[in-house]
Amino acid sequence: MDDPVPVTRTVASGTAKLMPDIDRERAWLLTVDGAPQSYVDLDDPTHLEFEYARRLAHVIDCHAADGAPLDVTHLGGGALTLPRYTAATRPGSRQRVVEADRELIALVLERLPLAADAGIEVAAADARAWVEAAPADSADVVIADVFGGSRVPAQLTSVEYARAAERVVRPGGVYAANLADSAPFTFLRSQLAGFATVFGELLVIAEPAVLRGRRFGNTLLVASHAPLDTEALARRAAADPFPARVVHGASLARLIGAAVPVADSAALPSPEPPDGAFGIG
Repeated sequence: MDDPVPVTRTVASGTAKLMPDIDRERAWLLTVDGAPQSYVDLDDPTHLEFEYARRLAHVIDCHAADGAPLDVTHLGGGALTLPRYTAATRPGSRQRVVEADRELIALVLERLPLAADAGIEVAAADARAWVEAAPADSADVVIADVFGGSRVPAQLTSVEYARAAERVVRPGGVYAANLADSAPFTFLRSQLAGFATVFGELLVIAEPAVLRGRRFGNTLLVASHAPLDTEALARRAAADPFPARVVHGASLARLIGAAVPVADSAALPSPEPPDGAFGIG
């Protein structure tokens, strides 16, 4: 069999590249305009290369008993890493993926096809518009991993968006978002302040170096109306190759400080990452 070769294609969001991993036979890295978006191993969809993807998977894993099927909505598709993971670990789950870039969807489904019985539906739609039109209480888990290049779009950073997302989450369900920021965490603190107005429980998962302000990096915001299993999440995050901390309770309140929610009229994208923060060689 011929060695896999990189694939480059112009998509709505920029230049997408699928690059084979020389160390894993059917594994691929997806980048858009040089920014890593997803990593998928078609032979082992439970292999999660990116640390933030592992942490999002921890949220799913801790939400229900092992193997129990869930209704999951994914805002942002990429190469469908977490939908594939959930289909493999929770057979019978019903999953909806909302991705605005039709050309990117076409590339991923052509080159990295889903199994016919995966239970994953992919819709080409704007995440904010889809959330606002979605049925109430329709998802056990909502995962938001939406980036325009390397930034979360402004329409997904307001308190109005937080209210719309909360409406979709079932009672007892969980919302988790992949964000990115660095000290003094102006963006992250505003996001926490907004979600704290609509959810009763909130926590953050991030690497200590990020939380201490030493570098720019991914931070996970996790929200629910039901108690979150902070101990289980903390154990899993601490056991990762790049350990992370769970911040909640009084520590989270100190992090939020005097931050206030941001309205649509004042919403901004997440900060521009410094050069090299998410790039690859």
